[in-house]
Amino acid sequence: MTAYSKIELLICQVARLLEDGCTLAVGTGMPCAAAMLAQKTVAPNLILFFEAGGIGPILTEMPITVGNSRTFFKGISASSLAEVMETSQRGLLDYALLGGAQIDMYGNLNTTFIGDDHDRPNVRLPGSGGGNDLASTCWRFIIIMRHQKRRFREKMDFLTSPGYLTGKGAREKIGLPPGGGPYKVVTNLAVLGFDEETKRMQVETIHPGVTKEEIIAETGFELLWSPQITESTPPTEEELHILRTEVDPNRYLLDRDFS
Repeated sequence: MTAYSKIELLICQVARLLEDGCTLAVGTGMPCAAAMLAQKTVAPNLILFFEAGGIGPILTEMPITVGNSRTFFKGISASSLAEVMETSQRGLLDYALLGGAQIDMYGNLNTTFIGDDHDRPNVRLPGSGGGNDLASTCWRFIIIMRHQKRRFREKMDFLTSPGYLTGKGAREKIGLPPGGGPYKVVTNLAVLGFDEETKRMQVETIHPGVTKEEIIAETGFELLWSPQITESTPPTEEELHILRTEVDPNRYLLDRDFS
């Protein structure tokens, strides 16, 4: 088997979660690489929505921004931010791919600031962008993050985008559409889902070479563990070839350290 990096493993795990024919709101970087890989493997009819208005493009080269001309190539529509967000509000987006600086056990995300004081933070982050809108209204969202204790927090410094808030039924109680919420969390250590009864995060597959103790040590809250935990399936030769020669031949992403 060809050797692979952690970032290649992570991108493959995300791509495999996307069903053929589904609709997906996607940004740049690793989410875009995963979407592009999915289009070339498991989901050739994947319909992509980019925040700046590109709808349904065929990705032949990886865009560097959400408004790059590549996000419109052979697309269905050259639309707008307003229409993409309205599409999500109408219940027509199956998935979004999101990241965050902090996450808690219910899949809530912080992309606003790090510190105790909003006005004088230790770190000022980009903010919501479209993250809150998509987390609130698309049917499911998938989170891509480094698995580190400083990121996986019992209590976040700020809640930017809602996961399951405080548990089962909490989203619906504040008026969010029923049935939505985080679906999976894909990290450099594992793939995690959410327990159906409590909506707490639980480990579902552990990446090759990673131990349960490593995952616990890098998580700042108590995880649940699926009764059917398996080892994550490594990238195939075909996936690696496509990633390296078609998705990111210049290795803008693949050379990054995602330990």
